[in-house]
Amino acid sequence: MAAGSTSGTPAGYIQHHLYNLTYGRHPDGSWGLARSHHEAADMGFMAIHVDTMFWSLAMGALFLWLFRRVAVSISIESPSRLQSCIEAIVEMVDKSVKETFHGSNPLIAPLALTLFVWIFLMNFMDLIPVDFIPHATFLAGIPYMKVVPTADVNATFGMAFAVFFLMIYYSIKIKGLGGFGAELAFHPFGKALLPVNLVLELVSLFAKPLSLSLRLFGNLFAGELIFILIAALIPFWLQWALSVPWAIFHILVITLQAYIFMMLTIVYLSMSHQTH
Repeated sequence: MAAGSTSGTPAGYIQHHLYNLTYGRHPDGSWGLARSHHEAADMGFMAIHVDTMFWSLAMGALFLWLFRRVAVSISIESPSRLQSCIEAIVEMVDKSVKETFHGSNPLIAPLALTLFVWIFLMNFMDLIPVDFIPHATFLAGIPYMKVVPTADVNATFGMAFAVFFLMIYYSIKIKGLGGFGAELAFHPFGKALLPVNLVLELVSLFAKPLSLSLRLFGNLFAGELIFILIAALIPFWLQWALSVPWAIFHILVITLQAYIFMMLTIVYLSMSHQTH
């Protein structure tokens, strides 16, 4: 059991692993890290999850480093395994964009590649043993450390809102402000049912970032929770018998969730480029 579980109970252990390392303003006006979840709650909306920011930026830096390393040492005669893997990923993303995106925009393919690899790397953190990093950071004096950024709804909403902003931007750029407004007001039932059209289209529009964020968050949070439950409730000698099969299955889950987020982004941006 991790040292961060101050109560020494399975419930305390689980709660400790589900809290983020939070930085914000304390009620007395000072700024600093929250030492308990009560202090984190008192910091309010403007608090920041330091662990989510750190690990998401670290995975982004790892993504850039890996791809740059392959790009500067690319070999046609004798490609390395890493080069072959990255080439397969690039070809998969390129094929997906060509088949799904019906428009002309040089941003879409790089965006799709970035989302797929970055989300996959963040999801992959879920396969690290649940006590490995939190225990080490607790010994260093850091009270909490949640290492899976996509298990934090703030991170998934942040990515979804970025995609949503691009959807709105390109809808207005391609169709014009009047065309975008007309699409919301007159589709699908025509001018006679404008209020009904507006309600349906607005619900559909705002459901897109919700579907992107909550699907990714829910799957990764559930996967992380299962690992934590295995570590908290199952005897140590039996944990590997349960966690290893779940980890093998979870490899498919983390890859599939990254792919779904990427594909939905391509589809939504393709819809933004279509004129009726």
